[in-house]
Amino acid sequence: MFFLVPYNLALYGINDVYDHASDLANPRKGGAEGALLDVRRHRPLLVISAALVLPFVVVLVILGGPSSWMVLGVSLVALVAYSAPPLRTKEVPVLDSLTSSLHFVTPAAYGLALAGADIDAVVVCALGAFLLWGMASHAFGAVQDIGPDRAAGISSIGTVFGARRTVRFALALWAAAGVIVIGTGWPGALAGLLVLPYIALALPYRSIADAEAAQAHRGWRHFLRLNYAVGAALTILLIQAT
Repeated sequence: MFFLVPYNLALYGINDVYDHASDLANPRKGGAEGALLDVRRHRPLLVISAALVLPFVVVLVILGGPSSWMVLGVSLVALVAYSAPPLRTKEVPVLDSLTSSLHFVTPAAYGLALAGADIDAVVVCALGAFLLWGMASHAFGAVQDIGPDRAAGISSIGTVFGARRTVRFALALWAAAGVIVIGTGWPGALAGLLVLPYIALALPYRSIADAEAAQAHRGWRHFLRLNYAVGAALTILLIQAT
């Protein structure tokens, strides 16, 4: 319940507040791909986010132990640090992709820590592949926003590396994720095949110029749809593996 609602509200709410300048210049915002939040709602949203998160954190600390506290701490720091100053890691190339990926990997890691699971090679490979997949996805998503981000003075992986290098960075990370997940053994190794649709999706943009970066939005829309199919396949694979 915590990671489903309060965590997501805080994560995307904080982002909407501190990315307001770039969102104004971004044609994607104001719809299903991101809110364009009125300035008058910024402070109330931050207050509501904190009010929803804190009670859950108190309960989770009571229920957990040192290992789960550590993972939860990393998760909460990443939640705030990505968008809010002074850290604002979304303006530090590569670190922005890493922090973004932690938003999705740390809930899984927290569940393992809270349950007292053994951290073996299978867990490390699974979470490592998930982390690389998330970094690749963030990097590819940043390409379409190069124009608005540069207009707002945001130093993202896309604006610093450029469109071509960022797409190739994402392709390399997806490929690495597919290789690392093989370490989970059979049948988990089959998940390595699930990176192929993402590579096929991004490959046409491998030589895209910065001036054409907005064209990557078409690939991003396909990426959002692809996640449903890949997520379903991965869920079935996990069920079979257990």
